[in-house]
Amino acid sequence: TKQNRTELRDINSQKKSELGRSLQEKAQSPEDTQHLENMVSELRDSWDTISGKSSERQHKLEEALLFSGRFTDALLALNDWLYRAEPQLAEDVPVCGEKDLVSNLIDKHKVFQRELGKRASCIRTLKRSVRDLTRSSTADAHWLQEQMEELEGRWEAVCKLSVSRQSRLEAALQQAEEFDGIVHSFLDHLWDVERVLKYGVLPEEEEALLQTALENIHTLGEEILSSCHPDSVITIKSWISITKTRYEEVQTWAKQQAERIQTTLSALEAEREEIQRLLDWISSAEESLNLKEQELLPEDLELSADLITQHAVLTANNNLFTLNNSLLIYSLMSFQTCMTYFLLLRIFFLIQNRRGTAKPLPSVPLPLEKLDPQTPVMSQLVSQWRTLWLLAHGRQSRLEEHLQRLKELEEFANFDFNIWRKRYMQWISHLKSRILDVFRSIDRDQDGRITHKEFITSVLASKFPTNSLEMTAVANIFDVNGEPSGLSMQLSKEISSRANKRKSLQGE
Repeated sequence: TKQNRTELRDINSQKKSELGRSLQEKAQSPEDTQHLENMVSELRDSWDTISGKSSERQHKLEEALLFSGRFTDALLALNDWLYRAEPQLAEDVPVCGEKDLVSNLIDKHKVFQRELGKRASCIRTLKRSVRDLTRSSTADAHWLQEQMEELEGRWEAVCKLSVSRQSRLEAALQQAEEFDGIVHSFLDHLWDVERVLKYGVLPEEEEALLQTALENIHTLGEEILSSCHPDSVITIKSWISITKTRYEEVQTWAKQQAERIQTTLSALEAEREEIQRLLDWISSAEESLNLKEQELLPEDLELSADLITQHAVLTANNNLFTLNNSLLIYSLMSFQTCMTYFLLLRIFFLIQNRRGTAKPLPSVPLPLEKLDPQTPVMSQLVSQWRTLWLLAHGRQSRLEEHLQRLKELEEFANFDFNIWRKRYMQWISHLKSRILDVFRSIDRDQDGRITHKEFITSVLASKFPTNSLEMTAVANIFDVNGEPSGLSMQLSKEISSRANKRKSLQGE
């Protein structure tokens, strides 16, 4: 029938509107969203216009039947309309669901209420006409009276059902809006929680609030499903599933984040303990060096050499270089890698200390000069290590100077000027220079005089194999009353004359 076709088109129009709203929610750009919204509004307005015209035409046809005196046809048409409308208004017809669907049901019910209101005048007119006809005792009049009573009863029932459906729809809309609000609020909250989890853990009270919100969503969703319109069942179940899935995702991430933070805290605690052990080790080494500095240095060459060997075990420059690299690596690599370098260095010290075979290597610049520690504890570690390095390096220098002084004293005990002079003349000859030219180069002001300091400094700087003790003795041999008088010429003549005498003796 025409009424059935209209209902089918109504269902088709509703599906098209739902599809448009779904596309509108998935649209990426504001332009697409606005365009889809305009299309859905245009479709809804067009359908409302057509439905209104169809209802208006149906109403006019019913009035035409009534005013033309065809009371029976008018009564049957109204009764048929009420008969078809009554099941749709029944109390057991589900009206709950998503917000958009409930809103559509409310809009459709408003249209029905307008149609119901328009038919109220027809009912009153028909009721008067039938009352006038029933004054006669004809069989048709009696039948019309029965039909009118049935129509009035159905009319009252439909009016009550319409009011009841209006109340149920309003409650369903309130419930749908509440469900939509808590669902989207919950999902937005989860999004905020995810941002928080990037920088920390989820507080216990926050997790409890999320759990309570999820339970409320599930409870309200199940309540809606208990009286849900068939077209909204899938949507409501989908929202319940989405919220549960998102909550489980965030909960899993929160647990993983908590585990990572706990692992990091454990690693930081281990690092702190390791740094403290290193600081204790450095303090112990520094204390040991300070105690050794208080001891008198031996005047024996062998004992002094042993001290240098022992000290080199603790301050070998190649190991300082390794430590330097290890701290630089620390600024680029993990803490565990740096600590491995420290531990290897300590093990090396222990092994070398037992062997006692380490040899001092050339000194290197102060380590860690370009290192910029990022934490206070690392700054303390670097500072104490530098202090230890300076102490060790200073002791090594003092031990080497002491040993060198002992060697010079031992060599000077057997000093012979003739041997020294011979070596010096040979060295001059090797340079293919004359002795007077050498001493003139020392006498820069050309006054024929060379001071002790000028003489000793120049010879030592010339790389001639001698030392300050020997040079002091040589200078004293040619000095007069400790005054620098004519040392240059006197020394050169003395050396030359003795060399000439030696040659003449060899000639004879």
